[in-house]
Amino acid sequence: MRKRRSVLLAGATGAFLMVMAPVAEAVTYYSVAPGYRVNVRSGPATTYGVVRVLPDGAKVPIYCQTPGETITGPYGTSNIWDNIGNGQYISDTYVKTGSDGYVAGRCG
Repeated sequence: MRKRRSVLLAGATGAFLMVMAPVAEAVTYYSVAPGYRVNVRSGPATTYGVVRVLPDGAKVPIYCQTPGETITGPYGTSNIWDNIGNGQYISDTYVKTGSDGYVAGRCG
């Protein structure tokens, strides 16, 4: 979700105009499990195509999370998948979030 900030502008005629400007939200980046190159998929399961591969040592944003295929990885077993970009998902079991549950809102 994008937040908006109201800005009050004065024109040459003295009239005032209210403008809604987008406000950037802070994004938290999480570390991918060390020693792994992780497949980024187009959906929340291994049946979806690989869109790219994250290098060892990568950090990723989590924009939202969604349930999908259950995966076992270095951080346990879970059906949570992290959306790290438009049409890009990785199993949460490869991301060090510090939680066994959701750390971001559900994907809409």
